[in-house]
Amino acid sequence: MSFLDSVPTHLRQKIEGQVNLVPGIYSHVDFSIAPERFAEEPAADTAMRRAFKGRRAELLRNRERVELIKAYTMIGDAVADAYAALMPKYGFKGLVGMLDKACEGGIGAVADAPQELNELIRDMERVPDWLNMKLVREGARLERNSYAHLAPLVIRGGLLATFMNKYSALPMALTGTFSNSTAAKRVLETATFFTTTVQPGALERNGEGFKAAAKVRLMHSMVRFNIMRHGTHWDAKVFGVPIPQVDQMPAGLVSCFLMSIQVLKKGRTSFNETESARVELARYRCFLLGLPEELLANNPRDIIDLMLTRHATLRKGFDDATCGALIRATLNAKLSSDDGVWGRIRQRMEQGFSKLFFVRNFADSDFEFAARLGIKISVSDRLWGATAALLAFVQMSAYAIAAKLPGLRQAVDAALVRKVDRLLRSYGKAEFTTDAAAYRPAHTT
Repeated sequence: MSFLDSVPTHLRQKIEGQVNLVPGIYSHVDFSIAPERFAEEPAADTAMRRAFKGRRAELLRNRERVELIKAYTMIGDAVADAYAALMPKYGFKGLVGMLDKACEGGIGAVADAPQELNELIRDMERVPDWLNMKLVREGARLERNSYAHLAPLVIRGGLLATFMNKYSALPMALTGTFSNSTAAKRVLETATFFTTTVQPGALERNGEGFKAAAKVRLMHSMVRFNIMRHGTHWDAKVFGVPIPQVDQMPAGLVSCFLMSIQVLKKGRTSFNETESARVELARYRCFLLGLPEELLANNPRDIIDLMLTRHATLRKGFDDATCGALIRATLNAKLSSDDGVWGRIRQRMEQGFSKLFFVRNFADSDFEFAARLGIKISVSDRLWGATAALLAFVQMSAYAIAAKLPGLRQAVDAALVRKVDRLLRSYGKAEFTTDAAAYRPAHTT
């Protein structure tokens, strides 16, 4: 029996079609074989958090949703992948340069543009039926307060959560992306991308967020191509395909997932106007990154169930060479070059807060388990983290209250735009590239 026999026809065609569309990446994959990472047997130990494990059997009974997650476990991004597969002809700098020009001036700005670039730009310019740009703009406005004050504290902790599983974390380990020398750069690039998207007009066609999304999307495809091109770095029978669509859900939708949990706890089954705006921003950002609309739910229950089904079918796996190394490099990364007194204070607050954020939101508040992973929380971490939380709360509250006062909303938003802009400058220039020369073979336990 083929792994894909139960997958809906349109998704099976999409999976198998990758071989013809991008043979340089997918010709080494036998899609009839169930990868080790996909776990739907009842007794499997999976990536579900302890708080949700009781729901696994119920989630697995929804076969339509399980087959959807199964399908997108084996799907990359054929449109961007096809462009990345031109690397032997144009080089990675050539591909990035043409993409920059196409984002800046349209496809017509690129002399003799390859058809694959044309397809990528057209795919990103496509306006999905569900999109409400007015809501996206409002979502960005609402998010600026948290991105100015809270996001700098949680970005490291949020990234740590993506390194907990060897099946999903392996591409980052193979590329050397989070080695000790590059961890800070990649953390700051991640922060830069998400922070850029909340600035005014960022996700419009000619906005900086649109351009950043295009480069991140290409970077992911370059990773797939570099890993898969020789068929020696990657064991598809174990890991499926590198950076499948379901592995992009956690980073892109984690804020919606956490918000959805709170909404249901309050006894509501739908988002209010403010929450809907934030969700629409996240959904469109994910769409620009290439995520399929089938994974971009717009109500609390579906967002939670899709994410949990992904976790319920991702086999548990942690090895020190992959996960531990990524966690340690990220924890030890110095994110700021400000060695003054205030700079050192900010660094300690950020480190303490990010550790606590990770343990409480992604490790079931199990501090002993976190310590075994290499995330040790000291008394100093707790004090600095609490101080950071208090400071962020006071700042966010002050801006939120001021924005509600008559005649101050625009002035407050303008101040936040300036503050976010200063934050982006402190992050430095993001390149969103990957160097194949730094890749290493896969060795996991």
